[in-house]
Amino acid sequence: MKIIVPMAGRGSRLRPHTLTVPKPLIPIAGKPIVQRLVEDIAKVAHENIDEIAFIIGDFGAEVEESLIQIAEKLGAKASIYTQDEPLGTAHAIKCAEKSMQGDVVIAFADTLFRADFELDKNSDGVIWVKKVENPSAFGVVKLDDYGFITDFVEKPKEFVSDLAIIGIYYFKSAEKLMEQINYIIENNIKEGSEYQLTTALENLRRNGAKFSLGKVNDWMDCGNKNATVETNGKILEYEKDEFAKYPQSSEIQNSLIIPPCFIGENVMILNSKIGPYVSLGNGTKIINSNIDNSLIQEKTVIDHGNLSNSMIGSSAHYYGVAREISLGDFSVLDFLSKDD
Repeated sequence: MKIIVPMAGRGSRLRPHTLTVPKPLIPIAGKPIVQRLVEDIAKVAHENIDEIAFIIGDFGAEVEESLIQIAEKLGAKASIYTQDEPLGTAHAIKCAEKSMQGDVVIAFADTLFRADFELDKNSDGVIWVKKVENPSAFGVVKLDDYGFITDFVEKPKEFVSDLAIIGIYYFKSAEKLMEQINYIIENNIKEGSEYQLTTALENLRRNGAKFSLGKVNDWMDCGNKNATVETNGKILEYEKDEFAKYPQSSEIQNSLIIPPCFIGENVMILNSKIGPYVSLGNGTKIINSNIDNSLIQEKTVIDHGNLSNSMIGSSAHYYGVAREISLGDFSVLDFLSKDD
């Protein structure tokens, strides 16, 4: 089986954190979002993963090498494709056409999940959905009395269903999906100026394909700062046993750690209270601070911080007392300086 991961989006809602790092590579509890995504799929799919194809933007050689390493850790071949223009979800998959063979899981790299991941081989595919309050912001599905999908609708203006597609799909035949993607692109069939995967799915359904529903226990968004911090907390709770021990390289003095927390390598915590639901990346230093429900990346220094629901990037410096902040990589925010 192959995993296809479209991840070329700019992540503009998560700025400033995506100005220096693509959103799928932002660490959640110590691992990049995309790494957690493919590891979770590999864990619950109960099948060998032969290849992972990543569809990226102009992210650079360093990002490509990181993605290759993620695939190789799962014993899979890595393929890298580039989507030069943001022309929609179907167009993104078209960019990886060479890898679209056999049975595939397509997973968009902006969400994490906990799900019943049964690959129903008696249907042509499985679409994982979650009931939402505002279906007009999503692609949604309608069902018949037997639980099979009867309609795919992209961002409906009027209510048709509250079952939102979360961005994870299984297809028994990638070739059949590609036939429909090529058809809508060759005939310039767009929804909202883009080529949408839901259009190809609806065409497949009309041609007789049967799609069953995948059950989602939790759908964790990483679209903006608040959602990403919340997802970090959920992952820490789900995997709290994994985070019960802290690295020997970390230095914790006169401080209280309230689990669950992720503490990276070579982290220094002095005279502080950390947790619950805090991630501290490698090499970060926390001094005289009180932090809960926050996501702090690598090699960052926080002094006299009183932070909650906050997200701070790598190699940043924060000195002060604000309760909630969003600070990008290599930024400095100093409320303690006598010059201010």
